[in-house]
Amino acid sequence: MPSYLVAIDQGTTSTRAIVFDQSLAPIATSQIELRQIFPKSGWVEHDPEDIWYAVRETVRSAIHKANISPRHIAGIGITNQRETTVIWERDTGRPIHNAIVWQDRRTADICANMRRSGHEPAISAKTGLLLDSYFSGTKIRWLLDNVPGARAAADAGKLAFGTIDTFLLWRLTGGKVHATDATNASRTLLYDIHKGTWDPDLLRLFQVPASLLPEVKDSAADFGETDRDLFNHRFRILGIAGDQQAATVGQGCFRPGMMKSTYGTGCFALLNTGDKPVMSTNRLLTTVAYQLKGKRTYAIEGAIFVAGAAVQWLRDGLKSIKQAPESDLQAAKADPQDRVYLVPAFVGLGAPWWDPDARGALYGLSRKTGPNEIARAALESVGYQTRDLLDAMRADWPDGGTNMVLRVDGGLTVSDWTMQFLSDILAAPVDRPVIMETTALGAAYLAGLKAGICPDLDGFAASWRLDRRFQPLMDVTERRAKLAGWQDAVQRTLTSQG
Repeated sequence: MPSYLVAIDQGTTSTRAIVFDQSLAPIATSQIELRQIFPKSGWVEHDPEDIWYAVRETVRSAIHKANISPRHIAGIGITNQRETTVIWERDTGRPIHNAIVWQDRRTADICANMRRSGHEPAISAKTGLLLDSYFSGTKIRWLLDNVPGARAAADAGKLAFGTIDTFLLWRLTGGKVHATDATNASRTLLYDIHKGTWDPDLLRLFQVPASLLPEVKDSAADFGETDRDLFNHRFRILGIAGDQQAATVGQGCFRPGMMKSTYGTGCFALLNTGDKPVMSTNRLLTTVAYQLKGKRTYAIEGAIFVAGAAVQWLRDGLKSIKQAPESDLQAAKADPQDRVYLVPAFVGLGAPWWDPDARGALYGLSRKTGPNEIARAALESVGYQTRDLLDAMRADWPDGGTNMVLRVDGGLTVSDWTMQFLSDILAAPVDRPVIMETTALGAAYLAGLKAGICPDLDGFAASWRLDRRFQPLMDVTERRAKLAGWQDAVQRTLTSQG
């Protein structure tokens, strides 16, 4: 019986394929870094062909490393950077432009004009989202308006839109399947999360032809088979979820009130609210956490644009470290009396501020400030931003309780220093799991669930294992002082940039 699963984890900075065994333990991994393209200030793109090449090569490599026969693989699960937008020609499969990445801010003016026209309340009521260039809707409109001939081709039904999962599904199936799942659809500004359908009024508002859009399926569903020529075997594609929702699944956050936070390039915290969407009054997002057997489970989400990217800035921008782990060592050596704050608004500020025009700033510099203090400020910024999200979530959904435990995952969570500060500043326990690849694990589990080789939600949740729990150690007075300094820094950043 086929009993292995392959997860394709296509992220913002790399593409990975991971093979999981019968017990959902990762046994082989292959990874290729993804080239970042910055055509203008605030613009971020990826070459879809780079992504496609990396997916093919990592899947082949991971299966080879696992030393298993392709016939033993029960299915493939896909998880992806969510709002990143691709449009391609239906007859050739060729993208009409580079993918516009979720971080890209080129459509901020479109959003601002629509907001001034009073459209945001109606959009938010249907989609659970704010009117921001972060999401796919205005990216689609920009591509249709700025790529020569694109609008006419779209109107003629010759083009297809997709987030990265949809683009990969199209390529993997040889152009036979144009589909997505509900989690990715819920990030487009075009999908009614209450009805579970593309909304015709939103399509008209964003000037998006319905013919562009993929079919929306459950997160665990039959998404077709891979073209035999790709891997010398036809693999069933049985699971799709956006990366943050896949991590929610991988962390076993199936009960209302459970919360996870993923620390990669950015940080994304999701709080499960059950089968009823909780609409935020604190500029957080309401989104689909997962959809199984036609039933949607919802979450409140807060998005931080810069988390691990702050460490990349230390390495690649300031060149104050050569390797990411050095930031831990520097932070530990920082002078505790030197209160430096980094507001890492390199591509704007995310939740709960949602200011696309804000830019990064350092506060509290003195003659004593050096690389150690700046490294500490970069790592602490992750904790402060998470605290902002947690406070907003508690205000939006008091029923969620105040004694929650945060489950964390993502590359930055290997930093013990950062995780301890996170627990300290949240005044709450932080749990790091044994299996850190929770995003890929979630995609693999969804595929395994559809294949019938994985347990139900309760059974999977019971298999979750703790690596380490970080408990808050910081004095209450110290925490209050630090938070006051952070809030002052954020307000100065917002005020200074209008």
